[in-house]
Amino acid sequence: MPHTDVDGPPETAMLLCTGVAMSFGGVPVLKGVDLSLEPGTVTALAGENGAGKSTLMKIASGQYSPDAGTVEVDGRTLPAGSTRAATELGVAIVPQELASISELTVYENLFVGREVRTRLGLLNRRAMIERATASLQEFGLDIDPTTQMGTLPVGVRQIIEIVKATSRGARVLLLDEPTSAIAEREVAHLAGVIRSLREQGVAVLFTTHKMEEIRSMADRVVVLRDGMLITDSALAEITDDGIVSAMIGRELENLFPELGDRTDEVVLEVEDVVVSPGAAPISFVVRRGEILGLAGLVGAGRSELIECVYGIRTPVSGTVTVSGQILTPGQPGSSIAQHVAIVPEDRKGAGAVLSMSVLDNATLPRIAAFSRFGVITERRRKSAVGDVMATMRLKSNGLGQHMENLSGGNQQKVVLGRWLTGAVDALLLDEPTRGVDVGARSEIYRIIVELAAQGMAVVMASSDMPEILSLSHRALVMRDFGVAGELTRDELALPEVQDTIFRLASGLDTTTTDIEEPEA
Repeated sequence: MPHTDVDGPPETAMLLCTGVAMSFGGVPVLKGVDLSLEPGTVTALAGENGAGKSTLMKIASGQYSPDAGTVEVDGRTLPAGSTRAATELGVAIVPQELASISELTVYENLFVGREVRTRLGLLNRRAMIERATASLQEFGLDIDPTTQMGTLPVGVRQIIEIVKATSRGARVLLLDEPTSAIAEREVAHLAGVIRSLREQGVAVLFTTHKMEEIRSMADRVVVLRDGMLITDSALAEITDDGIVSAMIGRELENLFPELGDRTDEVVLEVEDVVVSPGAAPISFVVRRGEILGLAGLVGAGRSELIECVYGIRTPVSGTVTVSGQILTPGQPGSSIAQHVAIVPEDRKGAGAVLSMSVLDNATLPRIAAFSRFGVITERRRKSAVGDVMATMRLKSNGLGQHMENLSGGNQQKVVLGRWLTGAVDALLLDEPTRGVDVGARSEIYRIIVELAAQGMAVVMASSDMPEILSLSHRALVMRDFGVAGELTRDELALPEVQDTIFRLASGLDTTTTDIEEPEA
């Protein structure tokens, strides 16, 4: 049976979930969960993908009707499945996929559905702009309210959604993966906003896969596993290992496996590639068995560089060579023919077709290899895909299961594993663990290191600093679509390396490090 470290819900609970249960297609997602949120507290809701976190939030915010259980807000029962009632009772949710309207201005987004009007019934834009300015400044946002929402960084838009929620009287704020797609400096700003809300008496519940964010923002952590509440503890009374063990049901010995040795053989060579007009040319090589990390702030050009290497994007100039063969610019087919594979940043938008099965997704890049005279040889592809997914330790109900019903970590395993039904010499990874829980991260790290050890040349772009430091034989730091500096394996192990990377990435250090190929 699940256990909790907090005895019973407090009488002062702002939000109280009792015995909440829900199933989808006969599969239980929540199994009688109890949760209480007190005023002026910040609670981290942790758990692996598929543990039931988002479902619990959607029930608490009136989006879903539970099969069993109740939700109370400040002592009043929330009518099941009523978002309007939840809003009126002071519950607001900021989803992972932001609901802001990109085409409207900031102030129009803040007042949508509750516009201020003059006595004649006309829109009082001046009053809305003035109120918006005051609200934004209260949260440390010095931006023009007439700015179009879609032009702002994701992190700023995230905080604007919080401003909108609290300006409508929200006393319970639910944040679903608020930091999954924002830069590190924006995370710091968000943490300050959350602390401010706590001081104002708002009850905040947020989900994250990052332990450092739980430690920096939360007072308390609640862990779900397989739809059940496993741990409910004050943060000061539980260790990081305790949280991880509660999440995955076992001890996690080493998150990052030990790197193998690279060889002298050059597999991938990028020569004078200009990613964007006016940017500096980029040159580097990646050897067999080597993992090259790409660090930098959001917008530095890491994704664009990977897309140029693979052929999704056509570079302004320069060449990419794999195993001695020059790739045709802007032609992904040329990359596939030369055994280059890619795992894109946008797993759901560009990496997988969620409405299709595991088997069909895993066959997409190499459909010709499983066809004869234009007809797919079913037995052959099932055998090849099944073998690969077994090595990936995919958790699914079989190859026929739809991708949309897999957890984020298992979706990523399919997107990566589908290339392994054939030869791969160069592997391009763009944010390989974004939105993936700690248990699945450990599995993906193991897979990446094993693939490099088997002889692949790996390029990995990541915003996660521990990934860059622990998984890279070398790292390039990007800024303004160019390379600001290179760090060797020894330099990545230095105590001050994170400060060095930030200075290079932000331009605080004006000295550009010349890139020289390290001796084998």
